[in-house]
Amino acid sequence: LWKRIIVAFIPTGVLGFLLYKVIKGYLFNPFVVATMLILGGIIFILVEWWLKRHPPRYSDEDQIPYWKAFAIGLFQSLAMIPGTSRSGATIIGGLLLGLDRKTAAEFSFLLAVPTMFVATGYDIFKHHSEFTFGNWELLAVGFISAFISAYVVVKWFLDFIKRHTFIPFGIYRIAVGLLFFLLAGLGFIRFPQ
Repeated sequence: LWKRIIVAFIPTGVLGFLLYKVIKGYLFNPFVVATMLILGGIIFILVEWWLKRHPPRYSDEDQIPYWKAFAIGLFQSLAMIPGTSRSGATIIGGLLLGLDRKTAAEFSFLLAVPTMFVATGYDIFKHHSEFTFGNWELLAVGFISAFISAYVVVKWFLDFIKRHTFIPFGIYRIAVGLLFFLLAGLGFIRFPQ
């Protein structure tokens, strides 16, 4: 299983390293976030429609061919665009590649481990001179809190997806993206020119 996780991590690791400055410099703005929220929501809904006609072929992580694990990693790379859900991108990728809901979600959450660890480590490395002792304490508390929260949410989420589709998540993403545009139109959020 972990070999497949490492294979899936490769595209994100390489692209993240190569595109770090571009992503941080140009893509972190409310317009990109709002647009990707809406697009992601639409994709969730379309994938649910597609799944009705294409039953899953893999119900266990150990059945996933290595090339499909790599392809899921490419889907994860889309999450470097702000507003794109990392777990959403990998779950959608897994579903489109024939994984059942539970397997796609589990693989996505396992793939988060090296991804978040390396991304955080790289950011710390790039900005280590800006860290104070208080920053390190906050980072440790944040890491522990995130781990506990993720464990609780994953347990709930895996149970949820056994009985429900991703359509509610799609609708939620579209609504939040539209809210961003509404707030920008009212002058509460400034989009870059």
